[in-house]
Amino acid sequence: MEKVKIVKIGGNIVDNPQALERFLGNFHKLEGPKVLIHGGGKIASQLSKELGIEVKMHNGRRITDFETLKLVTMVYAGLINKQIVATLQQIGCKAVGLSGADGNAVPATKRAANPIDWGFVGDVEPSKINVEFLKMLLDGGYTPVFCAITHDNNGSLLNTNADTMASSIARALSSVMESSLVYCFEKDGVLANPDDDSSVIPLITRSSYKELLEKGMIVGGMIPKLDNAFAALEEGVAEVFIKHADNLPNNKETLLKL
Repeated sequence: MEKVKIVKIGGNIVDNPQALERFLGNFHKLEGPKVLIHGGGKIASQLSKELGIEVKMHNGRRITDFETLKLVTMVYAGLINKQIVATLQQIGCKAVGLSGADGNAVPATKRAANPIDWGFVGDVEPSKINVEFLKMLLDGGYTPVFCAITHDNNGSLLNTNADTMASSIARALSSVMESSLVYCFEKDGVLANPDDDSSVIPLITRSSYKELLEKGMIVGGMIPKLDNAFAALEEGVAEVFIKHADNLPNNKETLLKL
């Protein structure tokens, strides 16, 4: 079966032009079909303050009212996505910038306003992703580059968590290709001690993940990232890696297996 790599790049790398350029160079060197999903970085929050739009967060995730939706769509699907695509084109990668609305690639459902009203936030079901469209692009030698803006098939755009979107796309593509999911950010992997960058945990299984949670060794934003990773593994993704963006081609990382 043909193999595809689904790579998600975090906002902290997107915010750093030099780090982003290095990452995109490494991403381009990956052989075979590949898909890139990028986060939003701090630009949306900075613009929100400049425009007088209140930034509302809950547990590290953005609450998206209508004014915020307009802003994040302009930033994520516009400025950031097209800058990344332009850089990839410059180095010879046939990149295609997409939101979930394009080609009905990633439809989503607006999250229920209970117990928290997240506003225009969308949840994705992998079974509804347009695999045929993605496969057509990949077979044509194109590299899809997704921001995390989706749509509800009723004319409304939705803001979706980029980690979740990457996991969902990997799960969907695993039905037609052997898929690997790679989360790239500013650390070398999952750390046993958040204050010690050398304390990378090389392998996490479902059972060891439970133990790490019970010991309080994995906290904050790493929890939903690992939850998404194991959901992907349980639904057909071959392997999941969490690693530093500079180490994309190298074997320095945390590997997740069931």
